[in-house]
Amino acid sequence: MTQPASHKRILLASLVGTSVEFYDFYIYATAASLVFGPLFFPVGNPSVQLLASYASLAVAFFARPVGAWAFGHYGDRIGRKSTLVASLMLMGGSTLLIAFLPTYASVGVFAPILLCLLRFGQGFGLGGEWGGAALLAVENAPPGRRGRYGMVPQLGAPVGFIAANGLFLILGLIMTPAQFLAWGWRVPFLLSVVLVGLGLWVRLKISETPAFAAMMEEGPPPSVPMGELLRLHWRRALGGTLGAVACFAVYYIATAFALGYATKILGVNTQVFLGLQLAAILFMAAGIALSGIWADRTTPGHVLAWGCVGAVIAGFVLVPGLGSGSVPAMFASLAFALFVMGFVYGPLGAWLPGLFPARVRYSGVSLSFNMAGIIGGGLTPVVAQSLVARGGLLLVGGYLAALSLLSLAALLVMGETRSRPGASPSL
Repeated sequence: MTQPASHKRILLASLVGTSVEFYDFYIYATAASLVFGPLFFPVGNPSVQLLASYASLAVAFFARPVGAWAFGHYGDRIGRKSTLVASLMLMGGSTLLIAFLPTYASVGVFAPILLCLLRFGQGFGLGGEWGGAALLAVENAPPGRRGRYGMVPQLGAPVGFIAANGLFLILGLIMTPAQFLAWGWRVPFLLSVVLVGLGLWVRLKISETPAFAAMMEEGPPPSVPMGELLRLHWRRALGGTLGAVACFAVYYIATAFALGYATKILGVNTQVFLGLQLAAILFMAAGIALSGIWADRTTPGHVLAWGCVGAVIAGFVLVPGLGSGSVPAMFASLAFALFVMGFVYGPLGAWLPGLFPARVRYSGVSLSFNMAGIIGGGLTPVVAQSLVARGGLLLVGGYLAALSLLSLAALLVMGETRSRPGASPSL
């Protein structure tokens, strides 16, 4: 069915914006796995360097709830559109400045400090980005299509990943390792300014969402949206947080951790493994698209629950696959994990907004999503790397399974697992 031009612009704005944001986020994750250790944390031991680099990756996850509070406040008071523009500019600016950072060899301890400050800026911006993009799509969705509209911004994740890792793959092929370590890693951060400009151009052309406009007609917005959220809707915020944990755990184990483990521990060629991940991410895109269709036929919570079951299985499939060192086996385990990721990530765009009233929806969605990022993603590469050192990949698989069961338990307690044909989130 052909959608009105305004709907096409809205979906494009939600997709382009999240693609840009996730591109920025993923180039950092890739660089952290490949080069930030020796450049910014020259401890000497490669495992310690990698651990320190992953720790800097986690800084953004702790910044994201702060960004969720700040951008959620303005998103619920002045509107979705202007808040989304501000979040995009903040993250894009932080990413661009990383390209100009001096290394430890030049300025010593100030290098990792500056890196972590800009990483905090990235996380602060993303804290307001995803929730606003999801609301932009879902609050404009016609009845019966909220699952499909809600999965459109989710497709920004594989698009951003392909752009980020594809660029790293190309640079690795055309440069020597010495050139890449010296200056080539800066190129993806420099190019982010082009993508941010594209995102701003698209977003400045859209209008405010009908749900926010209707809310403003009913009365003044809450003076402190986060306070109202935590006072009246804290149970939904907690359930939303725990329900979203699995998606972060699957993703960061199958991407950042797997890349570091394969290249640094197993000695797999970096370009070969990046190629495997690029191919495997297409399975994630397929899972996201299918989850949107399934969510419109049942409910987003029902799809999310089955995705959590698949994520438990993925935790143990990862062990023989990634640990084998065999390229086909590694690809099969990554493809399965990322396909499952589509079913624990795709429904969130429709599920989380359906938990909260419009008055505090931006705050509720942003807080839940970004707190889940701390639990499921922020420390996951660090924890996984430590577990490998202690007992091997089996512990990593068990860790992924445990976090997925946590999300499933939250969905069961909230009663979000039932299939109700034709149902959709109440917005």
